[in-house]
Amino acid sequence: MSRTRVRAVTHQDLVPNPKTTDLSSKTGIFVVVLTILFGLSCFVLCLYAEATRSQATWGSKTCVYNGSGKTPLLCGAIAFVGLAVAMVGLHMYLLIAVTTSAPHVLDTWDPDSVPAKTLTFQAAFFFVSTWLCFGVGEVLLLVGLSVESGHLKNWSKPKPSCLVIRQGLFSAAGVFSLLTVFLATGLYLTALQAHRISKDLENTHREILEASVLYASPPRSPTNRMATVAREGPATVRDESTSFGYLVSLKQLPYMV
Repeated sequence: MSRTRVRAVTHQDLVPNPKTTDLSSKTGIFVVVLTILFGLSCFVLCLYAEATRSQATWGSKTCVYNGSGKTPLLCGAIAFVGLAVAMVGLHMYLLIAVTTSAPHVLDTWDPDSVPAKTLTFQAAFFFVSTWLCFGVGEVLLLVGLSVESGHLKNWSKPKPSCLVIRQGLFSAAGVFSLLTVFLATGLYLTALQAHRISKDLENTHREILEASVLYASPPRSPTNRMATVAREGPATVRDESTSFGYLVSLKQLPYMV
């Protein structure tokens, strides 16, 4: 008969798994990695749009485009939507994770303490800089999209004026998109650090509370109970040397002494 092996239960099995809305869960790590990948993709698309942007050849009174601008328009549009999705997705996850988590000891911190000031400054810096870079990058992409979409038709015909994008506009948009996702990752790491500190403080306070309850009520001394023993019956004592016996009860033993 084959015996099935049963795996022993370890301490890791007894530890509850973190919720999907927990900042330290696998879902949070997946969202951050996906955001970084979106940012890198936007950066690459912006570089390709910069390399294929439309240019104009000027004559005496007319100008002619060298392309329709469909390729940089498509790359810029994908980068614009991808950066917006990455930004909104990460911040929505952070908002849900913070609002659905139980109140921790971090809420009762002294606002004048050094850890509270440091975390507040870091969170404010990453939040403001992230949205600032995001806004600048999206505006640059919008400018490039509006210019490239102006000559999709009849681009090869001479025109009295040609509107082209200055060199480096799509590249700057790509740099700002890359900065956006990295600063957003810094905001996530700051929130994760605050979450871990609050967890440590909560565990410490719980241990102190349990220890105070234990020492506040000292253990009682055990009560000694004396159990009565049933009275023994008469005992027979026999003297072997004199070869005669006699019966003596326990009541008569004190009188014999």
